Order: sequence, then structure tokens, then C-alpha cells
Amino acid sequence: MTDTPSSSSKETLRQRRAWRRQAAGYDRKVERAERTMLDGSREWVGARASGRVLEVAVGTGRDLPYYPAGIELVGIDLSPEMLAIARARADDAGIRAELREGDAEALTFGDAEFDTVVCALALCSIPRPEVALAEMARVVRPGGSVVLVDHTRSDRALVYAGQWLIERFTIPLQGEHLTRRHRAEVEAAGLEVVEHERLRRGALERIRATRR
Repeated sequence: MTDTPSSSSKETLRQRRAWRRQAAGYDRKVERAERTMLDGSREWVGARASGRVLEVAVGTGRDLPYYPAGIELVGIDLSPEMLAIARARADDAGIRAELREGDAEALTFGDAEFDTVVCALALCSIPRPEVALAEMARVVRPGGSVVLVDHTRSDRALVYAGQWLIERFTIPLQGEHLTRRHRAEVEAAGLEVVEHERLRRGALERIRATRR
């Protein structure tokens, strides 16, 4: 099923092309980051998911093995090539999940459909993260959780300088930002932050927020 709307922004369509190109090598690329940077973040995400769960930008499905048994899982992504890998991963692990194409900035779900919404390492490359967060807040039920893990601007000068230099390549090549800060956007979406931590010298951020 394809839910990517024809009205997607030029920036979103550009991102779709970029992730389609990277799909085959994505797992190999991210494995090193998971060992050195993510610091148990996929386990952290899974431990906070319950009920009917939507993962926005599910990618190749690297979070799938960490979700608890008994949830009802839906995942969307811009890239059909990424989704094909995610489906194979789910099948190999015996995980039931509905995986389909979709745009984080225009979710094709009704209001308050999910108990938990997850977005891991994707707000850094979604063109308008504030729009995506507003959509996540819309589709999560009152009292439900929005669970986020992403790069963020470090408050340590040397780390930030390194992030800024890396962005000179990652932004034009694949639209990936390392120095965005999302907490204010989360709160502007009408969500209340109930867990917030910074790791890896302030360069990695974990947020769990609830819809009031």
C-alpha cells in the first residue's frame, strides 16, 4: 500500500530519493553508530511502547526486535526499498507488523488512533520536523506517548564544532541535520515532556512526551 501523497513537498520527495539510494547499504552504515553512539536507545524505545504503536520512518526495521510482545505495530517510511528490508527482517524474526509507505508530515491516520508513536533517528532528516511532530501529536491518543531518539546539538563547544563540520556534508548529500533541537517543537505540538535525557556528550537526545 502506498500512502505517500502526491502533494508531498519537494524537500520530502528529495529525501525519498536519497533514502531509496541508501537503502541497500544503510544497515552496514548504521551498525557502527549503534555500537558507539546509540547507547541502548533501541531498547529504551521498545520499553516505552505499548498498545497500538506507530513507528514513523521505520526505515529497515532495526527497532522491530526491541518491541514487546502483544503490541499492534504499524510502521511507515518514504522508501519502498527500506520497507522491503524491514519486511524481510520482520518475517525472519516472526514479528507481525503492518509496514507501508507514508510521509511523516502528512500521516494518513485518524486522530487519536495510537497508544504510542515512535520516531527514532528520523527527525534529523525530516524536512519540517515541527509539522511531523504536530502529526504525531494528532494521531496519538490523550495520555499516550510520543517516544523520540535523535541527534541534537551538543552543549559542548568542541562536540558542536565537529557536528557543524559534519553537517556541511550530510545536509546537502542526504538532508541530515545533527544540530537540531526538538524539545521546544515537541512542546509546541501540545505534548508534555515527561522524560528527557542527553547522552554521548550531549549529542544524542531521548524524549518521551504525552498528549494532554
